[in-house]
Amino acid sequence: MPLAEGRKGVQTAGMDDPLERTILDLLASRAPTSSICPSDAAKAAGGDDWRPLMEPVREAARRLVARGEVDITQGGEPVDPSDLHGPIRIRRHRHRPADT
Repeated sequence: MPLAEGRKGVQTAGMDDPLERTILDLLASRAPTSSICPSDAAKAAGGDDWRPLMEPVREAARRLVARGEVDITQGGEPVDPSDLHGPIRIRRHRHRPADT
């Protein structure tokens, strides 16, 4: 799969979705252990009209989870993206012992 280079040199495989790119770019601009709120990505992509982008950002995050690029967390712990209730955070995927 061809690689596209996003902002700050982030390499993303076949990245077509601008919301996925925004999430990855925001994470790349922060410390490796940092997370973002979906509203951070919605605001970066939508400016003053960011609220309608909240669910599309959450959907983009779910796709990134499916590809193993990010984790969706609640209370600092990864959660099943198909069963989200309440506030979430998005962080770079962290390999856990069960992943190896």
